[in-house]
Amino acid sequence: MTDRQETRPSVPPQGDYRAAIVHNGLVYSAGMTPRVAGTLQTRGLVGRDLSLAEAQQAAALAASNALRAVAEAAGGLDRIERCLRMTVFLACTEEFTAHSAVADGASAALRAWLGDRGAVVRSAVGVRCLPSGAPVEVELTAAVG
Repeated sequence: MTDRQETRPSVPPQGDYRAAIVHNGLVYSAGMTPRVAGTLQTRGLVGRDLSLAEAQQAAALAASNALRAVAEAAGGLDRIERCLRMTVFLACTEEFTAHSAVADGASAALRAWLGDRGAVVRSAVGVRCLPSGAPVEVELTAAVG
């Protein structure tokens, strides 16, 4: 394994940016989509191509990726004092209005990993499209110790 491979983040950026950055006791993640080893696991619009349950699963995976990036930047999951804010973007049909229910999948993932430290304030925002045709994208801000 080369030095470059050893320093590669577990959630590889899909462009010229960092997966997460720590600054003044806070760590900010980039927008994370439902990828495993860099491969998008699901595509399409929520309300047309994905059911609510499928969208919740995609949101949970995207949130887990955001948390993984945050933990990696912070020096470990135990360094995260608490998650503060999460934004969940949904590529959805105009008729779809259960944004908060989809974001509940992301919230559940954070709480599964961190318990009460994973409880956040959040926004759930419907958009026309997301990178690579992803149905959801999650951004996370956390306090680190």
